[in-house]
Amino acid sequence: MRNLSMVTEFILLGIPHTEGLETMLFALFLSFYIFTLIGNLLILLAIISSTQLHTPMYFFLCKLSIFDIFFPSVSSPKMLFYLSGNSRAISYAGCVSQLFFYHFLGCTECFLYTVMAFDRFVAICHPLRYTIIMSLRVCTILAMGTSFFGCIQATFLTTLTFQLPYCGPREVDYYFCDIPVMLKLACADTSALEMVGFISVGLMPLSCFLLILTSYSCIVCSILQIRSAEGRHRAFSTCSAHLTAILLFYMPVVLIYLRPTPSPWLDATVQVLNNLVTPMLNPLIYSLRNKEVKLSLRNVLHQLGFLPEKL
Repeated sequence: MRNLSMVTEFILLGIPHTEGLETMLFALFLSFYIFTLIGNLLILLAIISSTQLHTPMYFFLCKLSIFDIFFPSVSSPKMLFYLSGNSRAISYAGCVSQLFFYHFLGCTECFLYTVMAFDRFVAICHPLRYTIIMSLRVCTILAMGTSFFGCIQATFLTTLTFQLPYCGPREVDYYFCDIPVMLKLACADTSALEMVGFISVGLMPLSCFLLILTSYSCIVCSILQIRSAEGRHRAFSTCSAHLTAILLFYMPVVLIYLRPTPSPWLDATVQVLNNLVTPMLNPLIYSLRNKEVKLSLRNVLHQLGFLPEKL
């Protein structure tokens, strides 16, 4: 490949068609970001402080909360920085880091939801063997495996994107560096790489989704065999929060990466929901339908002085 004058920094243009709304968006996104951090930190404190929640399900939920803290932190600080009137420039290395960590955390969460579905499958379909199958060693291996394979996927996608030469336009028509918008700036034919990226980004979530679907098909069959209505209701309630979180996670992925004709404004809107709103809602989803988490949260809030002793 011949030598070209390479771009050393990019300019983030932000969310399309939002000129003049910077102050309102700054206040809105800052609120979302703060609530996301507080909500997930409270879930972490609730799980760590209660010995009753030291089980595989809450172990994985704890990891999900950690990733829900870091996931919006990949793009939100820079977005809030330029929405407050500061520079929109981002270095080449900063752009690479944004793309890598966004897909590392996103892919890891995708694998983590699959592991959480497997955990619910074992708990409901094989309750007598649950503690043996989901031992601490197995949980640790599964948790580490989600991060390992997430790192591999993110490394592949980042290498695929930035092995291209960037020598011309440097205006990123988006609010952070992501694959579709970066490929548009490359000084080379990207059609083959777009297809490879499309298959890679699509195949991984699809595989995870099929595994989740298989787990929950078995779970539904097992729940329907429970004779008591109370038992069926309790089994469904333990899975409903997870299913809601899965839907909130997968719908943006499909809308952003698997549509043949991208729409910058729609993609940005959906991605903001995926980056900020979903991580903010996850603590509510998992706490509102879970008595143990609610009780532990009340204890944490009481210890912090936000609630009276008697509720």
